[in-house]
Amino acid sequence: MGAGTVARDRVRKDLSEISNKTNIPATRPVVSSSPEIRSSSRKRNQRRSKKAVISPVQKLFETCKKVFANAKSGAVPSQEHINMLRAVLDEIKPEDVDVSSKMPYFRSKLIGRPPVTYLHIYKCHSFSMGIFCLPPTGVIPLHNHPEMTVFSKLLFGTMHIKSYDWVADSPQPSSDTRLAKVKVDSDFTAPCDTSILYPADGGNMHCFTAKTACAVLDVLGPPYSDPAGRHCTYYFDHPFSSFSVDGVEVREEEKEEYEWLKEREEEPEDLTVTAMMYSGPIIKE
Repeated sequence: MGAGTVARDRVRKDLSEISNKTNIPATRPVVSSSPEIRSSSRKRNQRRSKKAVISPVQKLFETCKKVFANAKSGAVPSQEHINMLRAVLDEIKPEDVDVSSKMPYFRSKLIGRPPVTYLHIYKCHSFSMGIFCLPPTGVIPLHNHPEMTVFSKLLFGTMHIKSYDWVADSPQPSSDTRLAKVKVDSDFTAPCDTSILYPADGGNMHCFTAKTACAVLDVLGPPYSDPAGRHCTYYFDHPFSSFSVDGVEVREEEKEEYEWLKEREEEPEDLTVTAMMYSGPIIKE
């Protein structure tokens, strides 16, 4: 998943429309050892300790700054940084980002495909953070993440994920159709491990279908960018038997593991994404 699954022009417009440091005087050293003063000092220290604790989303932001400090198209973070960010995401709970299945974003629609809501948390040239809210039967159609590393944390709900990776150097039936191997085709129920996809591995093209109300926290590094050539492309998927191409041979028992992905000329007409600002704990840059 990624911000690119949003109808980009509409989302940018929506987001554009949603749109003191206190100096504490120094105190003299306390020389008295009276119980009252010691008690007052302990309370002040406790208050300071509470203020020093950062929120989980602030910790996520700080970790992303480290992991994607040198983010460029196609660059994959080190394994140490991947493990660091995954560990932070694994600990995040719905209440940490102020989302709940009782919110109106997750209500079912009686007719047609329900809209998806995107809660924008943060975006810079190096990474983006946001939450996709899908009502039951909501779908984010098959799409790619070019030259990107993406971390997805299912906060709650059950979701079916089907993902693919390209088969390198495979002959093509046409310029807009390529052979891909199925990476994942399963249901996932929260709580579960954070999933990670890479520029050329891990299921770079995927489709999400909500079995129940679902919320997915997405971190993309670097994020989609048309000027940088990281366009979001949507695809139709076709069974392997749909095309007969010279030079492409797959054993009969493995044919279900391969499909042809054909680029869509336009974004899916039945995809409606509403961009909203995230209302959870504030991030301090």
